[in-house]
Formats: sequence, structure tokens, C-alpha cells
Amino acid sequence: MASTADFRNGLVLDMDGVLWTITYFQHVKPGKGGAFVRTKLKNVLTGQVVEKTFRAGEKVTDVRLERRPVNYSYTDGQFYHFMDAQTFEMIPIDADLIGDQLKYLKENMECEGLVHKDKVISVELPSFVELAIAQTDPGLRGDTAQGGTKPATLETGAVIQVPLFVEEGDVVRVDRREDKYQERVT
Repeated sequence: MASTADFRNGLVLDMDGVLWTITYFQHVKPGKGGAFVRTKLKNVLTGQVVEKTFRAGEKVTDVRLERRPVNYSYTDGQFYHFMDAQTFEMIPIDADLIGDQLKYLKENMECEGLVHKDKVISVELPSFVELAIAQTDPGLRGDTAQGGTKPATLETGAVIQVPLFVEEGDVVRVDRREDKYQERVT
């Protein structure tokens, strides 16, 4: 059990059998009445975000989620199948649980599985992924004085903005959390 004094970003709570992650919290001490903690909670499985207020000192059940390496193998249309690197067991994960990360997922990619009660419940891709440029228009030298950008389609189908010097076939590092080009790898 944890109290509101133990709240921190990333803490996972079990409320009525549903796992929630704290994404924001603020301790409030009004001039009148008791202190309370205002939070934003994100559902670990669905990604739904809710706001909840706790009384100061209120007890909640905290949960420890383990992280375990998993490798993406294939998709059958509805489920994406990952292989647990420790047990070599195939784990089907629904596309809705992976969410926006799908546009950066490619075969044999190493990911992290979130484990609760010896069962992988969700998957997180690495923060930075290296993907090849499948299609982009040629950039013309001298087009801009400030260093412009152009849209590029990655091998997984995601579209990001890249500098004008990046060409088809180049491998680039992308921050998948912000959908942002970082650097050219080759």
C-alpha cells in the first residue's frame, strides 16, 4: 500500500482491478478545509486519461510492473505476435494496446513488454527507432535560407519531416514519441 505522499510520475496504481499510471500530480493545501492531491491517471491497457482527486494521506494499492525484452514476430491482421525473450513464448497483443506506436513497428524489432502477474499485458517500442526512407522527393540545394524540411515516408509507412539532404534509402533515427527526425544514420 502507498499513500498520497508516495505519489510520483510513473507510479502504477491498482484501482478496482484496473491498472493506472500517474502522469501528473499536484499537492494542494487550500486555506480552508483539508489538503488533497489532484492527479491525472492513464489506463495502462487502453491509454484512457482521467483526472482524479485523492484526500491527503489516502491509501492506494501500488503495483510493480516488470519490464521484459520481447521481439516482434508477425501480425495476423488482428493481433501482433511478440516472442518473450526469456521464455520463448508467443504473446498476442491487440493493435489497440499498441496504439500509435504501430507506425514504427517492423519485424524483429526489440521492444519492452510490461509484465503483471507473470503475464505480458502491454508492449512499448524503443524511444528511438532506426528506419529506412522508402519514399521522399529530392531536395534542391538553395531552396531555402534557413534549412527547410520535406515529408518522407519510412519503410513502415509512417510519414515524418526530414531535412532536404535526406534521400531515399537513407537510414534515419526517429524519436517515435514526438514523430521527429533526429539524425541520419547511413
